[in-house]
Amino acid sequence: MNADLDLETRLSADDHQALKLWLRLLSCTTRIEDLIRQRLRQEFGTTLPRFDLLAQLERHPDGLTMRELSRRLMVTGGNVTGITDQLEAEGLVLRETRSDDRRSFIVKLTPQGRRQFKRMATVHEAWIVELFAGWSPAQKSQVHELLAHLKTHLKDIA
Repeated sequence: MNADLDLETRLSADDHQALKLWLRLLSCTTRIEDLIRQRLRQEFGTTLPRFDLLAQLERHPDGLTMRELSRRLMVTGGNVTGITDQLEAEGLVLRETRSDDRRSFIVKLTPQGRRQFKRMATVHEAWIVELFAGWSPAQKSQVHELLAHLKTHLKDIA
């Protein structure tokens, strides 16, 4: 994305402060996500959805059902199936039939998948640290706290 032509170009001086803030947050989030997507592709030959699926499985060593993966990743079951098929073909995940429901699968990381994800996660964390290095620790804490208040407010009005 061209930094000069981002989401904030839609704004005028008369726009409400909340709209300006929303577009600034969205612009920053989009830029960070674009950089992470590009780096994952260049460094590891993978995509953000594949990384996210591996991250969910890393947090759940006993595995997750396809339905639970879909819910956690906020994507359709078809998307999860496609990504899981790819990762299984590469030996990074495996599917086990559930003993209580033969039509349902548990997806788990393989040892190779765990090693690969650990390597990617270490590099990913360094990228995030780099991208937020423009803020002091105090500024990061302040923004984190402000966003926590916003998150609580959004839950309250939902």
